[in-house]
Amino acid sequence: MYFADEAEINVRAGKGGDGSASFRREKYVPRGGPDGGNGGRGGNIIFEANRNVNTLVNFMSKKHYKAPHGVQGLGQKCFGKNGEDLVLEVPVGTLIYEKKEGDEKILIADMTKHGEQKIIANGGLGGKGNANFTSSTRQAPDFAELGEPGEEKELRLELKLIADAALVGYPSVGKSTLIARISNARPKIADYPFTTLIPNLGVVQIGNVDFVVADIPGLIEGAHEGKGLGIDFLKHIERTKIIVHLLDVTHENLRQEYKNINKELKSFSKELAKKPQILVVNKIDATISEVIDEVNKEFKKENPLFISAVSGEGINDFLYRLKDEIVALRRRDMREHPTPLPSKERKIFRPHLALPNTRQFEIVKEGERFRITGKRIEQIAVMTNMSQKGGVHRVHDILKKIGAQKELLRLGIKEGDNVLIGSHVFEFKTLD
Repeated sequence: MYFADEAEINVRAGKGGDGSASFRREKYVPRGGPDGGNGGRGGNIIFEANRNVNTLVNFMSKKHYKAPHGVQGLGQKCFGKNGEDLVLEVPVGTLIYEKKEGDEKILIADMTKHGEQKIIANGGLGGKGNANFTSSTRQAPDFAELGEPGEEKELRLELKLIADAALVGYPSVGKSTLIARISNARPKIADYPFTTLIPNLGVVQIGNVDFVVADIPGLIEGAHEGKGLGIDFLKHIERTKIIVHLLDVTHENLRQEYKNINKELKSFSKELAKKPQILVVNKIDATISEVIDEVNKEFKKENPLFISAVSGEGINDFLYRLKDEIVALRRRDMREHPTPLPSKERKIFRPHLALPNTRQFEIVKEGERFRITGKRIEQIAVMTNMSQKGGVHRVHDILKKIGAQKELLRLGIKEGDNVLIGSHVFEFKTLD
């Protein structure tokens, strides 16, 4: 299986359906009475964390994702159907960044729990039908709103595997053999360096306790600078609770190997170097007891465990110690970061339900033209059908009500001057 832990994609939420400008046929009602219904909301782009997905490889072949549009409203106040949300599954541990100009990126979601969902791009609002615009002075509105465009974003996805423990060490110290023995992982195993080219995850069960172990590809000196395979995978250790540092008892200079690996961890991240470690010395089946005694004496301060991943000797002691350490760390995390109890009264609001304040705007003179900016006024402009006089008149009416007309006059605007709102250009007209 090809492993991918980075991807760049484009997502576009669905456009809202247009509102309807229709009239019913009814005697003594002007023009039959407006009965145009609203358009449906465009579909959202939603990301969902799934523990059964282990790589971002699906996002390497397909780069563009679009959610369905909302359906147009109809007469007799019939509302258009909402566009279906597009749900994209990513591995647990995926970071979602929105790309900005240049190399700037902003973290907008960190998918850390199985089943967690985040709306990344909001579908556009459905346009209102003309039945919404009746008033005492406007009894037969002949216009309706257009659907709002859905949000479009350039995203960068980065995966940091979430595991309770990470196996680290030099190439060929037996990490793959160990994870195959203690878990359900089935990595490639051979007696040459860099057998493991991708991180492997395995689930270990001890009694009623389950935990996840990650086999990180072999690190070498200079890994944090790009040597070997380590730089691509050091980041996957950052989320683990504990590090299992594996040494090969048959190697000559174990102390130097131990120092080198810890140096690489510290060089990559000071926080990584502070994580608790269990020192495990592997391949005791391939040496004599005198060598094991010497290694035990040399690493007495680190309290090492001695195992054979091939024969199984010492595995139970290692697993129970690892389990006890993980359980203790989980309890500590729960004390420091308690999970809030769910509240039945807690309401979940979609971002579009609370509309921006129309009165929040700014006006800037650009040469002979005047530009009005403000989230809500720009939203109204983009949803206005410029071919309908009533719709354009509504925009002018809103400018007067929010005080923009008065501010434009103060800045020296004249009748017929151009006013820019978003990508739309209006001729300024004063309303009494």
